[in-house]
Amino acid sequence: MSRALARLRELAARHPHFSVALAVGALLRLIAMLGYPGALWFAGDSYVYVGAALRPTPDQSKTTGYSLFLRALLPFHSFTLVTGLQHLMGLGIAVMVYILARRAGVSKIWATAATLPVLLDGFEIEDEHMVMAEALFTFLIMLAMLLILWRSRTSWVTALIAGLLVGYAVIVRSEGLPLLALFPLYLLWRGRRTWRGWVIAVVMALGCAAPVLSYATWFDHEQGSFTLSRADGFFLWGRVSSFAQCSVIKPPADELKICPSGTPATRTAPGDFIWHQPQIHQGLPGGPVSIANDRLLRDFAIRAIEAQPVGYIKAVVKGLVLSVEWPRKNYPDKGTVGYYNFTLHTQWLPNNKEWIDGGTAYQDARSYGHASVSRVVQPFASVITLYQRIVFTYGPLFGLIMVMGLGGLVRIEGLRERRPRLAWSRRAGSMLPWVTGVVLLVFPIATADFDYRYLLPVLPFACLAAGLAFAPARTRPVSQPPLPPSPESERGDDARGDVTTQVPGTVS
Repeated sequence: MSRALARLRELAARHPHFSVALAVGALLRLIAMLGYPGALWFAGDSYVYVGAALRPTPDQSKTTGYSLFLRALLPFHSFTLVTGLQHLMGLGIAVMVYILARRAGVSKIWATAATLPVLLDGFEIEDEHMVMAEALFTFLIMLAMLLILWRSRTSWVTALIAGLLVGYAVIVRSEGLPLLALFPLYLLWRGRRTWRGWVIAVVMALGCAAPVLSYATWFDHEQGSFTLSRADGFFLWGRVSSFAQCSVIKPPADELKICPSGTPATRTAPGDFIWHQPQIHQGLPGGPVSIANDRLLRDFAIRAIEAQPVGYIKAVVKGLVLSVEWPRKNYPDKGTVGYYNFTLHTQWLPNNKEWIDGGTAYQDARSYGHASVSRVVQPFASVITLYQRIVFTYGPLFGLIMVMGLGGLVRIEGLRERRPRLAWSRRAGSMLPWVTGVVLLVFPIATADFDYRYLLPVLPFACLAAGLAFAPARTRPVSQPPLPPSPESERGDDARGDVTTQVPGTVS
């Protein structure tokens, strides 16, 4: 024990800036746990996750991989343990960002700066304190990234483990679906010159596929269709409701009944609109997530995008603009945004609806963690509530972080020779975190709607990419024309026909 403490003191002394930042982040999370013993809840999603943990089943509208995590902790019957582990995951994500930045040669100060939004953002801390999937999802993806970027050559065992982590992350949060292709493609790109690189990419692809195919098989057994959920058409229908005009789309007769009511200008945000439309909730027998109705909604949505591509692009761009705007808006509605804030009010759980057959939200909370309401303890609750109102990643700052990450992929050279050119930065690995952040930002907006909660998994990868922008230049050998024979070589010494020099800022 004393040896471990000595080792920790040594690490803290070697990394003083990050140690202070990590300690502050840990203190803020401790205040949150003291102010709100147990967990906070998001209406609907949290209820489904706990119900599926008590009665394992794939839900029709969302993947329940997060419920498997809750199931593993069920013997302890403690929401405090759940949120405590999620707070540790948040701290662990920051540690991984720092480690990867330092390994790339980033200075200790800049590497620490890259972790500050993860450690100090009040919304990140609040989300970690909810019965929600973002913390686990982000931790799994960052751990997979750490395994891949740790060395320039990835072993097949490491690739397989990283693939399994990404695959499990996708069934925790289906918005990660594009990562199933992104991570293996990155390994393929990095090792494209050798057969070994191809093998490693294939191994990771198999690792990614295993959890997803297993979940789809389970879903097929329980729900009768080989997929992850039956809500993709439902959410995509909501996405197109922001611009769809049936007079332009001219849908077939069977789709007329699901034309979004009103005009685009009178409809609420898609994230709000889809939950309050009787035409799909009462007007479709079996509800919007049956096999036939999900296909019907998806076909209409695709038809709307094909008929109004400009409207679709504008809708996606609007979501991206919302991510960098200040001040924040009550989007998609005030009620949803309210769940993302620490408040001084107790959360009561409903007891009038079964979210997963067999129990209401109230009953399931009592069964899982012997809790029925959230508790508010002063003065800690007031401290963390005020803190969150002030300290978070403001929209313009988020945009700046994304731009810095993009700038880290390339650098301008040749200014002294007045022949500017672009070259790769020191680590090609900076590409993976930045593209991962972009995918996690754009994909939910493109398939459902913008939501401030969807920004939380984006932030650590954007910060890592921005941090890697400060890595020193990498060098590679470049052959030069042969030099003329030296006097020594003419006297019989060994002559060399070419010389290798180092050119900063290029990658082999």
